[in-house]
Amino acid sequence: MDLRFLETFVAVADCGSIAGAARRLNLTPAALAQRLRALESDLGRPLVQRVGRHTRPTAAGDAVLIRARPLLEAARDLRAAAAQDVPAGQLRLGAIATALTSQLPAVLEDMRTRWPEVDYFIRPGSSVDLYHAVIEGELDAALILRPPFAIPKSAGFITLRSEPLVLVVPQDLAGQSVEDLLKDQPFIRYDRNQWGGQLAEKWLRSAGFAPRDWLELDALDAILALVSRGLGVSVLPDFAPPWPEGLQVARLPLPGGMARDLGLLCQSHSTRAPAISAFREACLRCA
Repeated sequence: MDLRFLETFVAVADCGSIAGAARRLNLTPAALAQRLRALESDLGRPLVQRVGRHTRPTAAGDAVLIRARPLLEAARDLRAAAAQDVPAGQLRLGAIATALTSQLPAVLEDMRTRWPEVDYFIRPGSSVDLYHAVIEGELDAALILRPPFAIPKSAGFITLRSEPLVLVVPQDLAGQSVEDLLKDQPFIRYDRNQWGGQLAEKWLRSAGFAPRDWLELDALDAILALVSRGLGVSVLPDFAPPWPEGLQVARLPLPGGMARDLGLLCQSHSTRAPAISAFREACLRCA
């Protein structure tokens, strides 16, 4: 049995569609479907079925899925163990949206030059979700915000960039004071379910501001686009470029010096320790 075909089935089960799994594995949908049919032929049972717009495992597929995940995990560990102290095998990484477009590309370029035998699975997500994925062993490491609580000894966090909070306003309002802007303009909140949004809320409370809420969402690019159109102001971290092009916004410094720390959370003990260590060093070089 080709483990790549088993990996294909697990990706389909996780993504809920052939197209989504194909994007994750960097395959065409036709190539992925061919792998899936080969696996079903080998096992003698259909493993997936269409349910509305989604693709879900059959009863046989569910049974296979339970055994497939630890098998694939063991295979990754074997490749890492065979490499001994040389970084190799698959790294399972997570990254928040801003890190995906700023820090991560440079780090992966550095890694590919130094350690070409390492390959990657990358999961986008929120800091909250990626934190739990690392702690529970689903991911080896993740570029996330520093958690607002103590990290267990099974993991470690290193800060790569500190991003101060700023008031983002339409360009033509840049001459007004922070106090007047927060009092007079509609306020677009950074989602308070996210750690960055909780930090912005903490600053507002400590500074004694109660702005006129208009909208709350977890999409920094979208918030910037709304501010650029004159629809409000927002307290956001001054995150690393690239920012969306064509924005007509100004960033005003805020008193108090509050900032979010972007960094790397990784497992302290893993069979993939050489690759994790190499990735951590690449993150520090590119910071």
